Amino acid sequence: MLELYDQIEEAAAAIRAAWDAQPHAGIILGTGLGSLVDNIQVEATLDYEEIPNFPRSTAHGHAGRLVCGRLEGLPVMAMEGRFHMYEGYSLKQITLPVRVMKKMGAELLVVSNACGGMNPYFKPADIMVIEDHINLMGDNPLIGINDDRLGPRFPDMCEPYDLSLVDRVLEVARSENIVAHKGVFVAVSGPNLETRAEYRFLRAIGADAVGMSTVPEVIVATHCSLRVVGLSIVSDMCLPDALEPVDVDRIIATANTAEPKLRKLVMGVLAGEKTD
Repeated sequence: MLELYDQIEEAAAAIRAAWDAQPHAGIILGTGLGSLVDNIQVEATLDYEEIPNFPRSTAHGHAGRLVCGRLEGLPVMAMEGRFHMYEGYSLKQITLPVRVMKKMGAELLVVSNACGGMNPYFKPADIMVIEDHINLMGDNPLIGINDDRLGPRFPDMCEPYDLSLVDRVLEVARSENIVAHKGVFVAVSGPNLETRAEYRFLRAIGADAVGMSTVPEVIVATHCSLRVVGLSIVSDMCLPDALEPVDVDRIIATANTAEPKLRKLVMGVLAGEKTD
C-alpha cells in the first residue's frame, strides 16, 4: 500500500488543476445510474484517462468520467461509472478514487449500484438502503503493508454505513412516496451471475441483495474515515425457485427506470447535510 500515497497526490493534483473547490461529498454512480449528473451544476469534467493512476472503465453502461460541481448547493465529485474486480483491476486500483475524494477534502461518500434482489419482499426498481454488507469477493483492498497516513491497520467495521444517514434516506423516501427497504448487500467478484444453489447460500447467510461492487469502496471509505451512505436499485429478482436467464439490457433499463427515485434520495441526503 505504500505506493498509494504518491498515486493519490498525483491524481488529486490533476483534479485541482481543473477544479479548485473542496468537495463535501464524493458520489459513485453504478450501472444505469449516471443521469444523476444532469442535476449537478457542472464546474469541471475529466475523463478518467486524464487523471493519473485512475483505471479505465470498461463496464457496460459506464461513461467513465469525473464530474465536479454543485448539487443541492454543496460541492461534489461524482464518478459517472466505477471500476470492478471482474475487469481485471486490483481492489487497490478500484478504490483509489475514494482515497482521492478524501484527499480533496470530502467528508461523505454516497455509493450506488444496481443489484440482484434475493429478499422475496423486494420488487424490480425498488430501492434498498444498505445497512450492512458481506464481503465474498475473496480479496480486501487493505491487504499489504498499512500506510498510517491513509488510515489505521485494523479499521473497525461495526458501522460502515452511517446509520443516521440510513434513517435520513428512509425519511426522504417516505416523504417522496418511494418504496425503500433496509437490507444487507453481499459482494461477489463476478462476472458470471450466481447459480440457484449460490443464491440459496447467499440468502441463508443473511444477504438481501447481491452485486459485484460497492464493498471495496466502503471498506476503504471506512479506513479513511469517510461517512458512507449506500443505495442499491433492485434491477432484477434472484429467487432460486423462479430463476430466469439474465438479460443485461433489461437490467440496465430497470436501473434507468428507477434512477429518478435514487436521484431524489441522494439529493435529499445532501439537502440534510446543509442543515446538520
